[in-house]
Amino acid sequence: MIDAGNPVEAFRPPPLCGGTHLQSVLASLPLRRPLVERRARGLTAASSDMILDCGRGVRLHGYYTPSARREHALPRGLAVLLHGWEGSAESLYALSTASHLREAGYDVFRLNMRDHGPSHHLNTGLFHSNRLAEIVGAVKRLQAVFPDRPLYLAGFSLGANFALRVGLRAPSQGIDLRKVVAVCPVLEPAHTLEALETGWFGYRKYFLKKWRRSLRKKMEAFPSLYDFSGATRIPTLTELTAYFVDKHSGFANLEAYLKGYALTGDVLAPLRVPSHILFARDDPVIPAQDLDRIARPDCLSLTVTERGGHCGFVENYRVQNWAERQIRRLFDRAAAG
Repeated sequence: MIDAGNPVEAFRPPPLCGGTHLQSVLASLPLRRPLVERRARGLTAASSDMILDCGRGVRLHGYYTPSARREHALPRGLAVLLHGWEGSAESLYALSTASHLREAGYDVFRLNMRDHGPSHHLNTGLFHSNRLAEIVGAVKRLQAVFPDRPLYLAGFSLGANFALRVGLRAPSQGIDLRKVVAVCPVLEPAHTLEALETGWFGYRKYFLKKWRRSLRKKMEAFPSLYDFSGATRIPTLTELTAYFVDKHSGFANLEAYLKGYALTGDVLAPLRVPSHILFARDDPVIPAQDLDRIARPDCLSLTVTERGGHCGFVENYRVQNWAERQIRRLFDRAAAG
């Protein structure tokens, strides 16, 4: 464990459940959904849909849920959650984390990034990982809608990458973020893409299936604009990404696109918002050595566990998640000043 002085508990997976792939898969296992949804009944019952004007005609969808303690005390703040690539505001980790934060006294907003969740019809352009301005716009809009709420931000995987980049932009955009927590953020996208292609086939199959489904939804929403019938037969993530970079991203090539949202080198050096990265050394899709290649400004702290997989951190046989409790602890410490 690194940075033990921070208010983060040790992660200890239960016996026989510490394997890299098992941890990664357990967190999103469909069989876990009934359990998570049962715990999150209060959250979902109290949630309301919101469409955010993010500027330049972009609209993003999400779910706002007031604190469970609203009748007894003011909320501790507004916690904004960003899901990972091809996840959504309904992903198990988003529901579970949101429910935990709500019970701890936070209002919660679960944002769907463009073309995720039920949002394919909201914008004509396609999602890609360099569309940072609209995520910044969404957070800025939430600050305007809830001006009396201290603002906190947490993300997972690609959402964690976005969260740190929002933190970079926040001061210049007049966004007062109290804390950013990034769980297993994508650091060097080219290395993550390579890991997905060369690692366990289950990850590649999973993301190809979900991406193809997303493209079909986009075609249904805009049949006169898009025909991805050929693209959905492309067999690898690298080739499919290169196809969309060439046709729809505005970037010169795949290398330039991937570099556009990398966090390595000096990218994080200007960070001024207090931020914390939670990371597992055995993450199968985010190479741990990339951590040595990021800038470490004073406001950025880091916790690395030996096990946990990719956004897994399953800590007991009830399949409860260690990371969501650490997010709450980190937010609590920031709220206490």
